[in-house]
Amino acid sequence: MPHEIRQTKLDNGLVVLTDRMLQVRSVSLGFFYRVGAKHEPVELNGITHFIEHTVFKGTRRRSALDIAVEQDRLGGNLDAFTTHEETGFAVKVVDDQLEPAFDLLADMLVEPLFEENELKSEQRVIIEEMKMTDDSPEEFLGELFSKEFFPGDPLGRPIAGTPDTLTAFDSNVTQQYHTENFHAGNLVIAAAGNVEHERIVELADRAFGSGSREQTEGRLKAELKTGAPIIIHQKPDLEQAHLIIGLPFIDARDQRRYAADLLANAIGGGMSSRLWQKIREDRGLAYSVGASNAMYRDVGVFSIFAGTSPEQVGEVVDIAMAELRSVVNEGITDTELELAKDQARSSVLLSLEDSASRAAALAQAEMTFGRQIPVEETLANIDAVTTDDAVALAREFFKTEAVAFAALGDLDGLKMDRDRLSL
Repeated sequence: MPHEIRQTKLDNGLVVLTDRMLQVRSVSLGFFYRVGAKHEPVELNGITHFIEHTVFKGTRRRSALDIAVEQDRLGGNLDAFTTHEETGFAVKVVDDQLEPAFDLLADMLVEPLFEENELKSEQRVIIEEMKMTDDSPEEFLGELFSKEFFPGDPLGRPIAGTPDTLTAFDSNVTQQYHTENFHAGNLVIAAAGNVEHERIVELADRAFGSGSREQTEGRLKAELKTGAPIIIHQKPDLEQAHLIIGLPFIDARDQRRYAADLLANAIGGGMSSRLWQKIREDRGLAYSVGASNAMYRDVGVFSIFAGTSPEQVGEVVDIAMAELRSVVNEGITDTELELAKDQARSSVLLSLEDSASRAAALAQAEMTFGRQIPVEETLANIDAVTTDDAVALAREFFKTEAVAFAALGDLDGLKMDRDRLSL
């Protein structure tokens, strides 16, 4: 499927990217800000996520109900998200609805009212969202793990903040943070589908053309250090126990990221992977088990996750650590690497068929690398990875002293120490 990617950077720093797909009738439009939870001072933890919610609560031209009705009229596919590194607003519409969709998003993001009564209402909604996280063992464990793995760092704080920080966000605080961070210099607008580049540039210039500010990412200079905690959190009302084994790994801009992804896939990325076969298929110890990479712009995390009966946690950990030791000492096979490459190639090529995936990929490439990476280059980089590349990463990063462990469940008798987590 051919690419027709074009880019324009306005004088105020805003970047417009388009990927034209003439064979479709859809357009996926996204507004991506280079600001996320990691950019917040500790006393404002959660304010980015709060703003993501409250821009839907009314503007100078639209009430909250107007926004909801217009969203449904456009197809109801408007989505918003906050991560530690970015905030995004995206919609997928029929191509003849592009301009109304653009106007709706731009209005929400440029002129939100942040009325006090609406903020209080949304604070209650987000507190309910926090309770949902607390009731989800995997998400709750993830927050416990991150807090200790990134001690004292914003990456270890919950994206939604805490009830105490959240309820302190009044209209003045919210408006000031929005003005300082949600501006054109931090914005990437990406569109993919049946779209004309010049029209998107025109709409962007009309809505965001005035004002220029420094990118938020450029203001960050803090040194990041990871921890190696061993956490056992007792929660006796759970039927299953959930566990994470984590290690510091490469960041998203490291050229070795292709080898890192293939290594994680070989260890626990699919049904043929080592962890799936050894823990689920051979032993029947878990329904959910695997490994993955989380790559931030300055650091990465390799993690193994599983859910199992409390009395089986030790056995699952022992198998997982044995497989990591095997990778460090003996590497992975050519067959394992080729299977991982086949998975990666399929993922890349199948994503080209979806305009939403292509729009998101445009923005991610710009924000992470400052350039678009052609599909051919990505596939060539995947093909170039060798088993030596993969084992070199394992030997560099899989170290006993760096292993972090967290478990949640009815685990009163579980014993875990550094010797058991040795590599």
